[in-house]
Amino acid sequence: MIKKSKYKTINWGILGLGNIAHKFATDLLTIENANLYAVASRSQNKADQFSNKYNANKAYHSYKALVEDKNIDAIYIATPHALHKEHTLLCLEHGIAVLCEKPFAMNAKEVEQMVTKAKEKNILLMEALWTYFLPHYQYVLNAIEDKTLGSLKKLEADFGFYRAFDNDSRLFNKSLGGGSLLDIGIYPIFAALSSLGIPSKIEANATYFENGADSSCDMVFEYNKAKAHLKSTLLEDTPGEAIFYFEKGLIKINSGFHAPTTVSIIQDKKEETIDFNYKTIGYNYEIIHFNSLLREGKTESNIMTFAFSKQLIRTLDLVRKQINLVY
Repeated sequence: MIKKSKYKTINWGILGLGNIAHKFATDLLTIENANLYAVASRSQNKADQFSNKYNANKAYHSYKALVEDKNIDAIYIATPHALHKEHTLLCLEHGIAVLCEKPFAMNAKEVEQMVTKAKEKNILLMEALWTYFLPHYQYVLNAIEDKTLGSLKKLEADFGFYRAFDNDSRLFNKSLGGGSLLDIGIYPIFAALSSLGIPSKIEANATYFENGADSSCDMVFEYNKAKAHLKSTLLEDTPGEAIFYFEKGLIKINSGFHAPTTVSIIQDKKEETIDFNYKTIGYNYEIIHFNSLLREGKTESNIMTFAFSKQLIRTLDLVRKQINLVY
């Protein structure tokens, strides 16, 4: 049976209280009829501090206690990648809708298990790939679909920043899915899949840290009449742009293309920049979408569909196979 929200206000729980959970909680507070009801960490002190900062009703020292709270309508999973499947299944077994941070899981097999369980329980599940819901990105997708500048011929997208190697950091922990590909390479790959679709051929090359985690990955996706040149790296700061080349001009999502930013349209040697006047970090858009689905009793997003999430993780798996990256 579909679990609709019992309340006009949707009570949220956050499972895992790292950096991204702080961003999510900050934007959750800006949304009408949404409440941060409970948070959970393996440390009671960390849970208390987080709860106090964002005025949550409850703070739990275990994930089990969180999912057993009957007042929670939805849980945002913000634990390391390798734990996404386990924690998603835990929530679904307790009848709670799940918004799980990207990447959905470590591989296609895990994602399949998560989706199967959500369908079996008839409960809403969605991958939290926030970029899909940002107004500037939707604007570009509409321009591609409308062929405003003709057909899309080429995409260049990169995401890179420098971090000194730290074997104790989650970012570099291979067993937790650390490295450039799953953490940030997912965004350029997402840009290609959402704009050009499934590639006919993939070429990929990578460099590695001393512990085997990938430090950078360069990819070329080939299509019938287009190409996508994609890059992720933890070795240097890159422009962080997504540039879409059309028959009659180009559209550039400016620096930080995966996050709230501006869009430049260049045609006939003229450039126009569109500012979307973002007032938040940007997580509110996916939360509002998820809240609407929950209130309507839906079990799958019409934007971040199961089919798209499966294709995204399958593509990541194919890239990993090419660069011999095994978790």
